[in-house]
Amino acid sequence: MIRTILIFIISTVFFSCSKEKRSDKAAEKMQDFVIAISNYARGYDPDFIVIPQNGIELCFNNIAPNDGQNSSYMSSINGIGVEELFYNGTYALDGERLSMLQQLKTSKKIMVSEFVSDNNYTSDAFLRNYNEGFICFTRSSDNYHYKQIPDSIPYENTSNITNLSLAQNHLYLISTDNYSSKQEMISAISATNFDVVLIDLFFEGTEFTLSEINQLKTKANGGQRLVISYINIGSAEKFRYYWKKGWGLHHPLWLKRKYNGYEDEFWVKFWKKDWQDIIYGNDKSYMKKILNAGFDGAYLDNVEAYYFLYYKD
Repeated sequence: MIRTILIFIISTVFFSCSKEKRSDKAAEKMQDFVIAISNYARGYDPDFIVIPQNGIELCFNNIAPNDGQNSSYMSSINGIGVEELFYNGTYALDGERLSMLQQLKTSKKIMVSEFVSDNNYTSDAFLRNYNEGFICFTRSSDNYHYKQIPDSIPYENTSNITNLSLAQNHLYLISTDNYSSKQEMISAISATNFDVVLIDLFFEGTEFTLSEINQLKTKANGGQRLVISYINIGSAEKFRYYWKKGWGLHHPLWLKRKYNGYEDEFWVKFWKKDWQDIIYGNDKSYMKKILNAGFDGAYLDNVEAYYFLYYKD
């Protein structure tokens, strides 16, 4: 019996260490992936903005905050997007992530999206983030999937926002569910004074055009603003143009496993060439479509795939 227990313990420790090593190795590959995406985009537009969401550890050497910042990765990005830092429904400070962000905020814009289950928490969420020097977007239960434009804008201003460091607020609106047409959505956004607008490249499967994106680059008060495109680089989505019908039964080997909570998404082995070719590097790639549409930058979601490929989400 004792021998059986010892074997179980040794096996568990070995498996855990193996997963950690594979995850750390994958994290290095994600750093390289983000850098490559950035280099590709800036080859067309030297001022192109790159903002990875979550995966804050990628900013550091060896994925370890005590080992110093990774200069190559940091040079490739302009800001860092973060979800649920102080609030995840109710107040739930993530002290470890906050500590990392405090090291990074002097050189990168920190864009936080808080989830508040009660609108009475909104003012506190704003206060905590702005006291740290972060810009904040809050969403409640009926806006969990980023489909509504809030009624108020923190630190609303008339400034021309010519680079991300100047932004004092942002709109996170990647769902089109509340709009019956592109123009309705464009008009709704155009009537606001957000400094940064984050939207999807597509409206119900149709790409926004250069002229349509240009309409969004001026705030209602006349100030200039930035328009950023969402792109998912760590998981594949069944509703995207690149998804093939046959993948249901005979999917590519780089499609790893389902993304819990999102039935149309699958974590991917993002370092595989076939997936990276979908994302960047050629005229048919997702990033080239974003560039062609005239976006000021890209918001890279699911960069933390390096972790969730090996640990349950």
